[in-house]
Amino acid sequence: MQELDRVDRSIMQRLARDARLSVSRVAEEVGLSQSACTRRIQALEASGQLKGYGARFDHRALGFRVTALVDITLSTQVEEELAQFERAVQEIDGVVECLLVSGAHDYRLKIICRDLDDYERLHREHLGRLPCVTTISSSFVLRAVATRSEADALFK
Repeated sequence: MQELDRVDRSIMQRLARDARLSVSRVAEEVGLSQSACTRRIQALEASGQLKGYGARFDHRALGFRVTALVDITLSTQVEEELAQFERAVQEIDGVVECLLVSGAHDYRLKIICRDLDDYERLHREHLGRLPCVTTISSSFVLRAVATRSEADALFK
């Protein structure tokens, strides 16, 4: 994997803040020609360091008023059963992130729901039926205090 230089980091920061920026605008902001900037962006994509582009949404404005952080402990650490759990969790609508973690629990899920009734339904119909689960512990986000783009966190 190639080491990112100052220009690559600057390109990544700009694209993270606004993925709709034109290449010519990014090139202008980082002090490159459009063709040089295009080559760098293509190289970042080809290396897998730049994985894609996307939009950020205001969940509350879209009617999703509950964000739950769910810690899950499994009964086993057998690779086949971990894979079975991971396949099953990927099928659950509302799960926006599933992380294998160290510590007291095995996985942490981030779930976005319309309301508590929607979360209760998701828990009953999906979380409670996941394979090998021994404990489920849910916390609800009251307010986001700090949110940064990945580029801001990675390339300071």
